Amino acid sequence: MQRKKSTGWEEAILDRRSFMRLCAVGAGGALIAACQPSLMEAVETSTPFPTATPSVKLRHNVQDQDAWAWVKQVQVGVSDGECERVIFRTNGQEFEAQPDGDTYSTDVRLAEGENQVHAVCILKGGAEVESEPVLLTGRLRQVPRAEIQIVVEDGQIILDGSGSLPAEGTQTAIVEYKWSARDGNPAPLLLTNGELIGEESGQTISIAAPTIDGEYYIHLRVVDEAGREDTSTIYFVVENGQPRVPDYDHENPAWLETAVVYGVIPFLFGSPAFHAVRERLDDLADLGINAIWLGPINLHPADDYGYAVEDYFSLDPAYGTEDDFRSLVQAAHERGIRVLMDFVPNHTSDTHPYFLDAQERGPESPYWDFYDRDENGNYTYYFEWTNLPNLNYDHPEVRRMITEAFAYWVREFDVDGFRVDVVWGVKERRPEFWLEWRRELKRIKPDLMLLAEATARDPYYFENGFDVAYDWINRPGGWAWEIVWNAYKYRLLSYNMTTALTNPPDGYPKDAVVFRFINNNDTGKRFITRHGEGVTRVATAMLLTLPGIPCLYTGDEYGLEFEPYQQVEPLTFEEQVPGLRDYHRHLIELRMDIPTLRSRLWDPITTDAIPQSVFTYIRYSDQSGTPILVLLNFSEEPAEFRFDPPEGFNSLSSGVSLYDLLNEEEVPAFDGSRMRISVPGLTARVLAETPIA
Repeated sequence: MQRKKSTGWEEAILDRRSFMRLCAVGAGGALIAACQPSLMEAVETSTPFPTATPSVKLRHNVQDQDAWAWVKQVQVGVSDGECERVIFRTNGQEFEAQPDGDTYSTDVRLAEGENQVHAVCILKGGAEVESEPVLLTGRLRQVPRAEIQIVVEDGQIILDGSGSLPAEGTQTAIVEYKWSARDGNPAPLLLTNGELIGEESGQTISIAAPTIDGEYYIHLRVVDEAGREDTSTIYFVVENGQPRVPDYDHENPAWLETAVVYGVIPFLFGSPAFHAVRERLDDLADLGINAIWLGPINLHPADDYGYAVEDYFSLDPAYGTEDDFRSLVQAAHERGIRVLMDFVPNHTSDTHPYFLDAQERGPESPYWDFYDRDENGNYTYYFEWTNLPNLNYDHPEVRRMITEAFAYWVREFDVDGFRVDVVWGVKERRPEFWLEWRRELKRIKPDLMLLAEATARDPYYFENGFDVAYDWINRPGGWAWEIVWNAYKYRLLSYNMTTALTNPPDGYPKDAVVFRFINNNDTGKRFITRHGEGVTRVATAMLLTLPGIPCLYTGDEYGLEFEPYQQVEPLTFEEQVPGLRDYHRHLIELRMDIPTLRSRLWDPITTDAIPQSVFTYIRYSDQSGTPILVLLNFSEEPAEFRFDPPEGFNSLSSGVSLYDLLNEEEVPAFDGSRMRISVPGLTARVLAETPIA
């Protein structure tokens, strides 16, 4: 990542040999005078020079280093003599330094890639003494920035790219503006001169508003005089035949409403992991999965699960190459599966090169301030994570580095979103960061899923960058459903589950999208291990019929039993519980086929069922749609659910029975005006008025 750092002052000394060389070239009147015979005789007899010889030394903050900024301050110390001026040279440019005692400093403008920076002491008479170079590696992309403004006006969608910016640190003009429609839009986009096919040139274009509902995506590619380019994407929405501009800071892409996510622990799929995961894509597509969340795949220590990141821009070589990963993403897209990366912006590993340099050099390290520190200068961390030092988000280069890291995987590999680890930690230290981060990522790909590993009960996350958040209580890692399974034999299940899902008295933020699960990387032993097959089936039915985004996790559908942080050997994906995979597949099919099961609307129903280890709710939609009753019996004993039809759903009582979509049978459902439905032990029913075609 970096060249070896210099270990002390770098010196360039004007000794006797240098002096003779300068005499030979005869540069400057004062220097010529200094070379007259009397002085030459003094040199030959080792008589000291009349004045001290300057020595240029580089200060600690201009060691060889990575730069996540276009401008860096550099300093040089001068001793044993005087300089008329001090300048810094890099990339054919000169930067005048300002004196402060025997120290000179200035801001140096960098370019992308390697920048050799020389400090130059200019003597009276014009002679120069130059330091050894320092290498500053510009890690940012020096490209123009495509920006799109959009308005809807008089039945037209007007797209304006004039706000696009030249590459940072340059005034290089943008000379090309190229517009194109993304594949898969609901209908063709029409310009005044015909359909938008291929690329259309122009700083501004106008598109006739389509009438077919859906999201419409458009790219802008800008190119500058140096041939450098950047691409931005924007979208607009047509609803009920009318176009509108979305609230990009808070609105979610439509595909999230149908998302069923599968959490993948890559190394448990086989080796090399990217190839092994790709081999299982057909199985996941057949199951009904339309998004996979890959556990951490960035470079990390060999004995670590992956959350100790050593390089945000590299993959763990044990998982495969960049081409292998790119092939996995492409193969997933071909099957209608989106790919989410697990990303770790809160901290690095204590084996990250930046942290190691900071530990070795202390405050003289250019990366010392990259890490959050207490009043004693000690790095901070959460819990017992002593190997995971927190990054310092007050440092602009840290913010830029992390944003660029996320963007890299979107631009270069076309990933579809991120599960963002320890979001709550960055919130504590720099709460304004996440909205800035969202705007940059959504500028590149607006339909990314941005999932916060943080509680969905806190409106902050939905107001500041995220589309989805975890089904947690207000404590990191506190699974909201945990209290249900800890209750003695589920005796308070209905009460506890209602509380877990409704968060009284505050409720959930408006339009919160909740990420739901019964297993993930942090839930320890698998749910089926702790609660058995029967309860697992009922809990899975609940998971896949509630609002929010359901997540299955590695091996759930096969009943595999392991602990994520302890399992090392790859798993064998064979069914351990007969029929369990088909059960998952059927529930996912119901969710996809019935819009009501994907809506955000539901109400719990209080019943006088015996036993009390039951849970009941109704799913409905503010659009036309079939209301669905979900009855869950977590007890081994049969239960009889008795309740009045929910208000506003009297149509449910128009007949004498309902149809169980999950078990594919007609079920007696009424006792006069009340509903009275029997549910066998450890069984779920998903009830509609009639079978769904």
